[in-house]
Amino acid sequence: MNKKSFKIKDIFADHWDAFILKGYPIRSVVFKNVNKIINCGNPSMGHALYFCDYCSKFKYVSFTCKSRFCNSCGAKYTQDRASSISSKMIRCTHRHIVFTIPEELRIFFRRDRSLLNLLFDASAKTILNWFYKLNKSENFKPGFISTLHTFGRDLKWNPHIHMLLTEGASGTKTVWRKIKHIPFNMLRKRWQATILSLLHDRLGSSFYKIKSYLFKTYRDGFYVYAKSNMDSNSLDSVKYIIRYTGRPAMAQSRIIDYDGEFVTFYYDRHEDNKRVTEKVHAFEFIKRLIIHIPDEQFKMIRYYGLYAKEYTHSAKLILLDSLEKRRFRKKHSHWRARLLLTFGIDPLYCSCGTKMELVGIFPSGKNLYLDNYPSYLYNSS
Repeated sequence: MNKKSFKIKDIFADHWDAFILKGYPIRSVVFKNVNKIINCGNPSMGHALYFCDYCSKFKYVSFTCKSRFCNSCGAKYTQDRASSISSKMIRCTHRHIVFTIPEELRIFFRRDRSLLNLLFDASAKTILNWFYKLNKSENFKPGFISTLHTFGRDLKWNPHIHMLLTEGASGTKTVWRKIKHIPFNMLRKRWQATILSLLHDRLGSSFYKIKSYLFKTYRDGFYVYAKSNMDSNSLDSVKYIIRYTGRPAMAQSRIIDYDGEFVTFYYDRHEDNKRVTEKVHAFEFIKRLIIHIPDEQFKMIRYYGLYAKEYTHSAKLILLDSLEKRRFRKKHSHWRARLLLTFGIDPLYCSCGTKMELVGIFPSGKNLYLDNYPSYLYNSS
């Protein structure tokens, strides 16, 4: 089986039943999402049926699984989320900040996934407190969007926060104040103190020993990484939004080979950007992927400050997208428009050139229409 002829869901389809029999502890949400991606696009899981009056052909359009874990559906989710984010963004320079935790802490978030909320809380407090202390009477509020990633480039468990932050803020009197300098040495220590304090409050006295150890070991604070400024008017900024909002843990393009038993993939190592190739058994590949499936209803992307609610001067701030652009994106966000814009082909036109009409929508199971017609009268999308 070569790279061009398989998808990640094929690896799950080939090995999932045998993987389950190994007795690994598996969360219920994992079963639900894996079942979705294996059956994504299967007409038996639901489809819409269309009919051509001119040549009497049927066409069914299979429903997708809508799982963020699915590479195909996850890509659409990412685009939709990026569109939603860009519609909220203020027309100003933004800063990309990554808040990380040391390896010693990661196991706590793996054992108790509810603790992942603390990563959002701690990073938000770190930023909001610093802006507040710039001028307490003004109570400056920036806008920022935080995204949780639980994976490193090698797919191992490594929870961290990606933040898109305005280089400026709105106060009680001042409509907008540019704030270009952010002292990251200070942020590192404040981030460290805040996340350790929240964990101590949640876990109790048993956490005190590891907390003291981490303060002594990481005297400069936990690593906070800041990318260069991004002009939110530029195409690069929009591409950034698409890349870092809800993307799947593994892009199919990173898989070099799958021989039915072993998966070979690559990643660019963070420390030196050196390309590393790994070959692992399908079971190991599956294990590395499913740990990144979030719990049910867990929000991986959250909005804060000016991007969370209306403030005194919110109506005076200029947004990145015009109202017309937002309306256009919404109008062309459904699957038919996406295919038309991307490939120049309307999927609801028959091969004879006639527009097909909707016969019915079938959530799942037996299709009463196609059962009564020979197979040569219909095709799939």
